Amino acid sequence: MNLSILAYGNRILKQKCLQIEKNTPDLQTLIADMWDTMENANGCGLSSSQIGKPLQLFIADSQVAFENFDSEDRILYFEKNDKGIKETFINAKIIHTSEETWEDYEGCLSIPGLSQKVKRPWEITIEYLDKDFIKHTKVFTGLTARIIQHEYDHTQGILYTDRLKPLTKKLMESKLKKIVCGNIAVGYPMKFL
Repeated sequence: MNLSILAYGNRILKQKCLQIEKNTPDLQTLIADMWDTMENANGCGLSSSQIGKPLQLFIADSQVAFENFDSEDRILYFEKNDKGIKETFINAKIIHTSEETWEDYEGCLSIPGLSQKVKRPWEITIEYLDKDFIKHTKVFTGLTARIIQHEYDHTQGILYTDRLKPLTKKLMESKLKKIVCGNIAVGYPMKFL
């Protein structure tokens, strides 16, 4: 099912999310609905908080980028033998980040039409449960690590705009206010204040 995405300004987006228990009712339906919602919005990641469920749950798809990139972009954004992922992350915890960082543009389905450069570690190590509640500890790099960090931030009540320099955020203020009020055209269902 295609769900509405909460727009910037909704207080749920600023909440630290709750851990998920294995017996959480309708969890598999929620995950399936999140994939439908993200794909309908042409996104590469989605947190459950963005659809009004403040749980430690997000999905990430860097495969779609890998498949659509030319060979030059693949070299820039993906390490050798990395073809991207399509994964569900439950109760994730980033346990290590590299000292090496890089800046690239990020957007957010809750902040449509805007993007800014955000500095993030190139490599992360993350512990998480997959959709079947199997525990993993994995290392991700490049674009995949960026998508995961962006979505993980959502579970901590952090938006990419919180990581911007004050002046950059100030320059976005009028556009952000339009999003809060719903004065924008969006190609997917959204809930505004």
